[in-house]
Amino acid sequence: MSPTMEEPLVDKTGGPKESLVVTEVKKQLYLAGPLIAGCLLQNVVQMISVMFVGHLGELALSSASIATSFAGVTGFSLLAGMASSLDTLCGQAFGAKQYYLLGIYKQRAILVLTLVSVVVAVVWAYTGQILLLFGQDPEIAMGAGSYIRWMIPALFVYGPLQCHVRFLQTQNIVLPVMASSGITALSHVLVCWLLVYKIGLGNKGAALANAISYLANVSILALYIRLSPSCKSTWTGVSKEAFRGIVSFMKLAVPSALMVCLEWWSFELLVLLSGLLPNPKLEASVLSISLNTGSLAFMIPFGLGAAIRPVSRTSLVLGGLKPHVWLLA
Repeated sequence: MSPTMEEPLVDKTGGPKESLVVTEVKKQLYLAGPLIAGCLLQNVVQMISVMFVGHLGELALSSASIATSFAGVTGFSLLAGMASSLDTLCGQAFGAKQYYLLGIYKQRAILVLTLVSVVVAVVWAYTGQILLLFGQDPEIAMGAGSYIRWMIPALFVYGPLQCHVRFLQTQNIVLPVMASSGITALSHVLVCWLLVYKIGLGNKGAALANAISYLANVSILALYIRLSPSCKSTWTGVSKEAFRGIVSFMKLAVPSALMVCLEWWSFELLVLLSGLLPNPKLEASVLSISLNTGSLAFMIPFGLGAAIRPVSRTSLVLGGLKPHVWLLA
């Protein structure tokens, strides 16, 4: 309702009344801050692993860089894209106050992403041979193949992690995501140090550390969802309904994955192409470090964009709009 002459622009305390724009900006910043921090901290895990590998030599660093890029192109981008379909599904259910559906959608997404991970794991097992077919340096190709095989456990944890993050984000629950990501990032430095140096696994330990840290992150979020009163109505336990409607889920997940993958691939393919240059060990290492640094900066606008979605849904619900309109938000 617009203010009239009888309704001065002052609040109950006598001060000037905030405009809707200021209120909305505060709302978005409240969500965007933790989302930006959470995105940065989740993204830094693989970067820390590569940094530890960098101390093992030029060949180890270039191999890990190529492997990380190949993993991003063939696996992590695909899983992140498919999990992003929960932004629409869970957001729609939350706005319609069908809270129990959020838990079902999350379980269904985890099931589908686990099946997809099995297929991706088979591709990763032959990464060395695939890179050789594309003309990569034999030493780098074999090193990358060895590194990515030790990253396969991380693949099966990354999907559920993304599903848990989307599940909470669509409910405007962002502080636990930031806290769990922060704990994981800090502990990842210790995990890498133990596996790489103390146990002596070298670059294999750095790859395996990703799985351990992702598992710690998703475990914290899973405990929060199970124990927190905030998720009491959205998580009602394991349900058989998760096994139904998989085809409908795929119809939304595949286009979502394509949108994310096409953007992700444009960056990661540069690292893979650097392996074809005259000095591939140096070129791949330098380009990987540059792109990793750039990706951290990209997390700031990404977090701001992610904040718009839950705020928009909340505003639409408060405004009394019908559920089908949320898909436009």
